[in-house]
Amino acid sequence: MIQIHNLTKRFGSATILDGLDLEIPTGQCTVILGRSGCGKSVLLKHIIGLIRPDSGSIQIDAVEISSLKYDDLANLRRRFGMLFQMAALFDSMTVGENVGLALREHTKTSEADIRRICEAKLSLVGLAGIQDKKPSDLSGGMRKRVGLARAIAMDPDYVLYDEPTTGLDPITAEQINLLIQDLQRRLHITSVAVTHDMKSAYAIGDRLCLLHNGKIQFIGTPDEIRSTGDPIVQQFIHGAASGPLTDEVGAGRTSRKA
Repeated sequence: MIQIHNLTKRFGSATILDGLDLEIPTGQCTVILGRSGCGKSVLLKHIIGLIRPDSGSIQIDAVEISSLKYDDLANLRRRFGMLFQMAALFDSMTVGENVGLALREHTKTSEADIRRICEAKLSLVGLAGIQDKKPSDLSGGMRKRVGLARAIAMDPDYVLYDEPTTGLDPITAEQINLLIQDLQRRLHITSVAVTHDMKSAYAIGDRLCLLHNGKIQFIGTPDEIRSTGDPIVQQFIHGAASGPLTDEVGAGRTSRKA
């Protein structure tokens, strides 16, 4: 389990996370929703230890990570895989070299075994037989799949997804959603996904959280978030142009002009 308590992070005068509390249960997919710039990716970076909090606690299986030394934190990160927003593949490397990068850098696995592992992971995401291709030869959806194969190459306990369907057409996005569901079921991993794509959130999430003003505004199942009477949640999930979220922005502009 990932447990976050009273997490606060400021950049200059801007408070991005403001006493945030969140529990991420083992074996489930927790989706973090929110408007652009609300701190979703900042929260992900805290979970993996790329950013240190100003205050508060982040525990991974009861280990406080915010105070870990570099070597201990590096060991902890090996339990994580991450699918980056635009896949973040190295164009100078082949697909196989991309997928096997962490195995080469952090283990003593032989080249023959790395190639075997990479082929197995690529097969899991429906891309068997493409190890020797370059990322430039692939479509956007295939690049996402290769990024996902790399994320699971080290058999992680946790997988983090940063906007997994961004930049994809609706059909390819749905294929990625189905793939995430399938891997969740087959590999029994704990997943955290950041997105503002409600269709994707409903498809992959066991629990959905709305991040607003640095705190978790709402958390619940897809059915619970659809039926809540919270006007902030309802405006976000329906993408309404007017409501409390946009009223706050307008009020802020008015006060600055005043």
